[in-house]
Amino acid sequence: MNWVILTISCDSTRGIVAAVSSYLAENGCNIVDSSQFDDLDSGSFFMRVVFVSEEGKTLQKLSEGFAGICNKFSMKANFYAELQRMKVILMVSRFGHCLNDLLYRWQIGSLPIDIVAVISNYSEHQKKVLSYGIPYYHIKATKLKTHAELQLRDVIRKNGAELVVLARYMQILSENLCHEMAGRVINIHHSFLPSFKGADPYRQAYQRGVKLIGATAHYVTMDLDEGPIIEQDVARITHAQNSSDFVSIGRDIEAQVLARAVLAHIQHRTFINGNRVIVFPASSGSYSRK
Repeated sequence: MNWVILTISCDSTRGIVAAVSSYLAENGCNIVDSSQFDDLDSGSFFMRVVFVSEEGKTLQKLSEGFAGICNKFSMKANFYAELQRMKVILMVSRFGHCLNDLLYRWQIGSLPIDIVAVISNYSEHQKKVLSYGIPYYHIKATKLKTHAELQLRDVIRKNGAELVVLARYMQILSENLCHEMAGRVINIHHSFLPSFKGADPYRQAYQRGVKLIGATAHYVTMDLDEGPIIEQDVARITHAQNSSDFVSIGRDIEAQVLARAVLAHIQHRTFINGNRVIVFPASSGSYSRK
């Protein structure tokens, strides 16, 4: 038996769910989890189905047989092996709290990814990363950014990375790279966007006397800190806490928010819909297997 994830996006119309479920049943598949959303504003339909192929049909066979339904509904559909680990590159600058959290979750098996490399413009994290048996690339940030980006592209290409995670990586990616990797680069911003964009957001928040601080994980676009939002969280603070307290509390939020966003992406729960992201939640708990 093969566990499979099917993702679907198309224009909303009658009969989609019936066609999908009928096809799976006719091909010896048993649906174990299904989520769908009909966006009335955009007229778009999104669906994620987890099923067991009891006859052991391959992804290629299932996809080929599904082509007629795709054509009928002008549908974008993808079949994924549920246990296939996505190849991921982590990128980090000076602060390593998000990197450390992702490495720990990966090590204990709660974040089922294949970390193929860590890239940083600092050398501080090299010893720790290498202790996990993960290649570490120190790509210095220079005024001539094109050279650094050529190195970055080479690492992504030769490792076959399917997802790049900016775990507090503080360098701006070029417009070309953002375009080429659209929907495959996740950033954590230490602020509850769209408030307090750019540098030093915790000090901005402190100076404004806010009562909530937060963090935002989003897909990277050419517009800085403007990408479609995947996950957010907040913590309540008081006037008695200073800007250093904001940073300390914020780091915990950042790590949790980024991990949840990465998990949602690798489980194929996210669908970009214009400037928004449709995120189908896990069945039970933030880190459930399905």
